[in-house]
Amino acid sequence: MVRVMTPSVRLLPNAITVLALCAGLSAAQFALNRQFVLAIGAIGVAAVLDSLDGRIARLLDATSKMGAELDSLSDAISFGVSPALVLYIWLGDTSGFGWIASLTFAVCIVLRLARFNTLLDVEQPPYAKEFFVGVPAPAGGLCALLPLILTLEFGEGWWSSDVVVWLWTVAVALLLISRIPTLSLKTVRVPAKAAAPLLVGVGLAAAAIIQYPLVALAVALLVYLVHIPYAVRRYHWLANHPEAWGVPLRERRAIRRSTSRLRLRRPRFPRVAGNQRLAVRRTSGHVVRGVRTYPSDSQDRSRRRSWRRLGLRQRNR
Repeated sequence: MVRVMTPSVRLLPNAITVLALCAGLSAAQFALNRQFVLAIGAIGVAAVLDSLDGRIARLLDATSKMGAELDSLSDAISFGVSPALVLYIWLGDTSGFGWIASLTFAVCIVLRLARFNTLLDVEQPPYAKEFFVGVPAPAGGLCALLPLILTLEFGEGWWSSDVVVWLWTVAVALLLISRIPTLSLKTVRVPAKAAAPLLVGVGLAAAAIIQYPLVALAVALLVYLVHIPYAVRRYHWLANHPEAWGVPLRERRAIRRSTSRLRLRRPRFPRVAGNQRLAVRRTSGHVVRGVRTYPSDSQDRSRRRSWRRLGLRQRNR
C-alpha cells in the first residue's frame, strides 16, 4: 500500500521550525520590555520546538534540504543572537566588553551549526551517532542564560557581576565550538522495565516546572554540564571497545564488567628466564642482570671503589 503524503503534512516540520524561530526572536522583544522571565521561557519553547521538528520530519518522511537549512538558520537566531541580546540588554554594559562577549557567543553558535552540517556527510564510526561534537545549540543558548536565571530566582550575587557573566558567556561559546563529546538524547533507548519509573519522573519534573520553573531549569542545566565528563569517558571507552558497538545497554554493561575484572597489574620488574638472564636491560637508571639489579655505569663511577666490597685486602705499605 502506497502512502500518499499531502503537501500540508509535508510542510508541518517546516512550520514548527518557523514557530521556533518566532519564539526565539521574541525573546529579544521581551528583554527590551524588561520581561526577562518571558524571554527565558521563549527560548525554552524554541528549544522544545527545535527538538520536535526533526523527529516529526523523519516520522512523516518529509525531510528535505530546505528544511535542514531552515533549521540551521532558526537555531542561529533562536540560540545564538537572542540569548546574546538578552544578556546584553539585561546588564546594559556600556564599556564594550559585553558587546564583544555577545558577538563571540553568536559567532560561535554559527560556527558550531556550520560544522554540524558538514559532519552530516562525513562517514563516522557507529558509536559516534550517540554523541554530539561539542555542546548543541539549544543547550548552549540556555546555559548562557544561567546567570540570569540565578539572579531572577535568588537575587543578585557574585553570579550577576558583569565580569562573571561575560566570562561565563565566552566559556559556553568555547564549549559550543569544542570537540568535546556530549550525549545525544535522540539515541537514548528506554527499556520496558524502566517505562513506569520514567513516567513517574516525568510527572514529578512537570510538577517542579509548574511550581518552580526557574529552579527546575537551573538544576537541569547544571546536571547537563556535570554529565560532560561522563560523556567523554563513555566516548573513549566505546572507541577502544569495538565489540560494544551496536549492542544493547545490558550487554554493554556486561562487557564493561568483564574487562574490568580481567584487568591485571603489571609487574614492577620484568621477569627474565632461560638464556635471557644474560641480557642487559636498562630500567629507571639501573642495569638488570638476571634477577639482581645494579646501579648504572654513571652512578657506579660516582662511587669510590671499596677494597672490602671487592673482597681484597690492601697491601701494607
